[in-house]
Amino acid sequence: MDELQDVQLTEIKPLLNDKEHDIETAFGVVHVTMRGTPKGNRPVILTYHDIGLNHKSCFNAFFNFEDMQEITHHFAVCHVDAPGQQEGAPPFPSGYQYPSMDELAEMLPAVLTHLNLKSFIGIGLGAGAYVLSRCALSHPDLVEGLVLINVDPCAKGWIDWAASKFSGWTTNIVDIVLAHHFGHEELQANLDLIQTYRLHIAQDINQDNLQLFLTSYNSRKDLEIERPVVGVNEMTAKTLKCPALLVVGDNSPAVEAVVECNSRLDPTKTTLLKMADCGGLPQVVQPGKLTEAFKYFVQGMGYMPAASMTRLMRSRSHSSSSVGSGESSRSRSHASTHGEGSAGTPEGIDLQAAPQTMEVSC
Repeated sequence: MDELQDVQLTEIKPLLNDKEHDIETAFGVVHVTMRGTPKGNRPVILTYHDIGLNHKSCFNAFFNFEDMQEITHHFAVCHVDAPGQQEGAPPFPSGYQYPSMDELAEMLPAVLTHLNLKSFIGIGLGAGAYVLSRCALSHPDLVEGLVLINVDPCAKGWIDWAASKFSGWTTNIVDIVLAHHFGHEELQANLDLIQTYRLHIAQDINQDNLQLFLTSYNSRKDLEIERPVVGVNEMTAKTLKCPALLVVGDNSPAVEAVVECNSRLDPTKTTLLKMADCGGLPQVVQPGKLTEAFKYFVQGMGYMPAASMTRLMRSRSHSSSSVGSGESSRSRSHASTHGEGSAGTPEGIDLQAAPQTMEVSC
């Protein structure tokens, strides 16, 4: 992991034009931070973090990465903090009923309405990826694309539930959350990163609020998605209608869950990106690689046709891929609707025949 750098969360500063909102929804108040100004009818990028994190500790390293500025020049960003997880959040009153994962997803349409936003491209990690997926299933008209990092589409099994209950009796919540984010190898090898996040989870996140969020995630239902099969269930299958980029580090504890999710989704609209030399937080430890993949993803949707792709182009020569179309009919409609087309597509990248599985090892 020669590209990994020490992550100093306290040095990651928000931009001066960030605007914070506390938005009332049917399931409680949600804290939202807007960065930039929405561009016409273009979607915003909407982020949702994982347990033990907030939007700053989860995504600031990624969005403050130099190459991401090209993307944020074209898109406003809407960061959503799960209830009670934002920086400086007060504790909930005794007896407070924390929203279920389904209810967290149902908060998002109210957020869009309040901010006068029509649609979004979602980037979610772990629990946040689940929330965005649930929103996309219930409100497909609001979601133009999804980048799902460490997504787990399955309900927590009874064995996992029992193990978490036992660990809850013997291990503090910080260790439970760290084990959720990082695999054994990363916990042993990347001590600076682990210590940074250990202190953040213990000191910057309200522990009672975190326990409520963790319990909600551990009580999630199965997404009940199924892969469409031509001639069998393509009209009735419950699946994501938008393009999806699934991301996981090869040392992440979420590898099996992400592969399972990929097996359930429409292969013509889904790309699986398995990142080498990377663990549970690819957006933090490998922001350059993820930025290139994200540029390619939004370009396949008809946006940013002239974006530079040098790092990803080099990596694709080492990729393993399966056959399939990387551009959905919805993506092609965006290309014509927004007038950005595919002009300026980097040489050597064919959007009509993009791979569905990429293993980035550069």
